[in-house]
Amino acid sequence: MSDVDHEFVPDLPDLIDAAEYESHPDGRLMRFQLRVTDDGVQVLGDAFRPTDLEAILRAIDDGPIEQMLCG
Repeated sequence: MSDVDHEFVPDLPDLIDAAEYESHPDGRLMRFQLRVTDDGVQVLGDAFRPTDLEAILRAIDDGPIEQMLCG
């Protein structure tokens, strides 16, 4: 993993459905969702390539990245 702090959480919304995998054989699909909260704007992301997603999230904010442990 990178030098970014990760905060492991029990669940996060799926922004990419498994049915979409076949339509994106190059694995470059990435989705974002913005939420306005009492603390500001929350950026949620989902991607086939987590390192690419993390690079974008790090460019937005240097805070911890919430991540699920998938099995």
